[in-house]
Amino acid sequence: MSLLYMKIEEEIRKLATKYSLQLQTKIDERVSQMKTDDLSHFLIYQVLGITNEEGHLIDVYQNKGRFLYKYAGSYLEETTKMCFLHAFPESGSVRIENTLGVKPKTFEIDCLTGQDAIEIKWRDATTDGDHITKEHTRIKVIANAGYKPIRIMFYYPNRQQAIRIQQTLETLYQGIEGEYYYGDAAWQYVMDRTGINLKAILVNIAKENQANDS
Repeated sequence: MSLLYMKIEEEIRKLATKYSLQLQTKIDERVSQMKTDDLSHFLIYQVLGITNEEGHLIDVYQNKGRFLYKYAGSYLEETTKMCFLHAFPESGSVRIENTLGVKPKTFEIDCLTGQDAIEIKWRDATTDGDHITKEHTRIKVIANAGYKPIRIMFYYPNRQQAIRIQQTLETLYQGIEGEYYYGDAAWQYVMDRTGINLKAILVNIAKENQANDS
């Protein structure tokens, strides 16, 4: 293992610690705030057969889940960008003008590497049909600007409606001569392009955390 590889692995580990601490702080703050919440809505929980104790746990974990999904996505996106920056020092996020509409005014490219405009998603479980129209506009704007739209999504959704939307998006990317990778193919794409086995690094961090918790 080269010193350069060890350096990027250490940076990924440090970022994991940073995000973990920030996540726990946000969760602790929210749980503390919830102690003074108005709980009158528990009446409806009770009507539907949910006890006060269970209703409280549901509310707490719903809030925890919102923070977890946000930080998980941000962490995986940032670590992926770090891998590309390691391999392509000139890569980075950029915004381009929306030439096909007025809203939004610009579209963000998560990681522009040469002519490859890479969108990074940790997962996308949306069931909103408008998402297809917005994404179609985004990739057309990117292609018209002379870039190749590439989407990498590490975790595929489980629900059928969300899966159908992803299948439509994959077709849109292929139709505009872009590329679409998900699941194992997304991890492999990052490794092939950057030389960094990001998944292996994250698996090791996860195993170490589980061992420390046991």
